[in-house]
Parts: sequence; structure tokens; C-alpha cells
Amino acid sequence: MSSTLPSQAPVESTPKVAWWRVHGFLIGLGVAVVLGFVIPGPGSRHGILKPDIVSNAGIALILFLQGLSLALEKIKSGMANWRLHLVIQAFTFGIFPLVGLLLNGVVPLIWTTQPQAVSDGFLYLCVLPSTISTSVVLTALARGNTAGALFNAAFSNILGVLITPILVHLLMQKTGQSGDFGPLLLKISLLTLIPFSLGILLRPSLKYWVDRNKAWLARISNLVILFIVYAAFCDSVEQQVWHRYGPSLTAKTCGWVMFLFALMSLLVWGGCKALKLNHEDLIAAYFCSVKKTLAMGVPLAMLIFGDRQDLSLILLPVMLYHPLQLFVNGLLANRWAKLPPTI
Repeated sequence: MSSTLPSQAPVESTPKVAWWRVHGFLIGLGVAVVLGFVIPGPGSRHGILKPDIVSNAGIALILFLQGLSLALEKIKSGMANWRLHLVIQAFTFGIFPLVGLLLNGVVPLIWTTQPQAVSDGFLYLCVLPSTISTSVVLTALARGNTAGALFNAAFSNILGVLITPILVHLLMQKTGQSGDFGPLLLKISLLTLIPFSLGILLRPSLKYWVDRNKAWLARISNLVILFIVYAAFCDSVEQQVWHRYGPSLTAKTCGWVMFLFALMSLLVWGGCKALKLNHEDLIAAYFCSVKKTLAMGVPLAMLIFGDRQDLSLILLPVMLYHPLQLFVNGLLANRWAKLPPTI
């Protein structure tokens, strides 16, 4: 008589998400850039899409949605770790900008044909706040201090609404590129600080609706960002900015972006080790300090540099830094998740 094995319940496999859904925003960035080169007319400064009006309204909407989605009630548990907060914010708004200023003086000696717009773009990248969602997700995946990461990423974005334009102004003054700051600060306050604050104030009453629809709210913000990127490239194509520099510009910018990312990663890691942060805090400090937000970076760039026809060149370092940080930090988070909780 043949024996039979006991029946086993089928193992449920985790449903796989299509790759284009996971990387949809990066794909969208590529499509927006291609459309800017192929069909520049509608999105150019005087095009039928009215990019100035749409972009300004979109910027206010993005900042309102970011304030509305900022779960302040979830970050209270991470508030007490002041040492971690000082380290992260010092790297984000102190050491990173200083490194940017240093590179601004060194890079032109090596890359003698570097356009001023790309140089401004690197300075701008260095003063941006951290990301919120990916910093927290990667910290959690790597078994770091998730509460501390959430607090600092959120706090960084709150500070960044006002501090980033001020730092851009100060750094541009150092390089002799700054203009009148008063009207710009007023415009930034109207289109970012007020909508952002309004979103935070309305968060308690709309919290449950926002949490249920956060995926759609993120898509709306991403579409506005993609439109701003498209409009920026339309203007530069119409003015033949890219024709003057050729494809080597992107390759050289990419190389310096990788150098900047590697340098800051080493500085953050070495600094945190020297300060003897514990394992969980070190993980949170790393991911919050080396990451820079594209979601807030594009709208703020539109406000700060929107009158310039080489805006696409200014955005180039930020746009190249974004996929690089996602790729490298994703690999690091997965590797650290498999290691014992000691570094």
C-alpha cells in the first residue's frame, strides 16, 4: 500500500508589482525630458499650456498636499533624540552646503567649460532638504531608528520651505550671482509657506481622508512636478541651450553627481562613527543626511530660478542625483537588513 504525504496548505506568494509601477515616476521624468526636446512649443514660456500660470498654481498645490500629508501625530515619539536631530540637520543645511560651495570653486578648475547654470544647480542641490517617504522606508528596512528618521525628514522639509531659498541666496552671493531677494522671498511665502502651513492646519480634520487617498495625492504631486520639468526643458530647447553643449554635458554632470554622492556618504558615515552614534541612529542619520528631495526641489527651483531660460540645466544635478540615491541606498538598506545589528 502506497503511503501518502500529508496535504499542505498552499503557500501564498507575495504578489509582484509591475516594474513600471515601482519606477513610474522615474519613467515619467524620462518621458517629460523627451517630450521637452520633441514637442517644445506648447510648454515653452509663451506656449499654449501657459506654464507660468500652471506651474505657480501647481507649486501651491504640491506644498498644500505635502502639508496635508505630513503626519505630525506620528513623529512625536522621535522628538526627544536631540543629538540625532542636530547631526542630521547639521549635515543637511550646514556641511552639505559648505561642500557645495567648495566644489563650486574646485570644479571649474577641472571642468573649464562648465556652464554657470550647472554650477548653480550643484549649489542648489546641496541646500535642499531630505526626502520624507524614502528616508523613512529605507531606515525601517535597514532596521534603523525609524521614529528618528521620520521626525528629521519631516522637520527638514518644514525648515527647507524657508531655509533653502535663503541658503541659495547666501551661496549665490558668495559666487556673485545673486539678485534682489525681497520679492523672491515674498513670492516663495505666498506659493509655498502659506499653502504648506494651511495643509498642516487642515491635517487633523482631513487625516482619515488623506490617509485613504495618499496614493492619488502623490500621483497629483508627481504630475505637477513632471509638468514643471517638461516646461523647463521646453524653454531650454527653444533657446537652443542644449545644442550649445551637446551630450557630453550630461555625462560630465553625472560624473560629478556621483562624486558628490560618494563624498557626502563618506562624510556622513565617518562623522556619525566619530560621534559614536548607536547602530539605529547611525542608519537613520545616514539615510536622512545623504538624500535630497526632488519633490520639493523642482517646485522651489521654479520659484527661485523660474525667470531663467537655462532652468533645465539648473535642475540637471537634482534630476541625476535622485535615481542615484534611490539605487545605491536601496542596495545598502537591503544589505544592512541582513547583517547583525552591529556596525
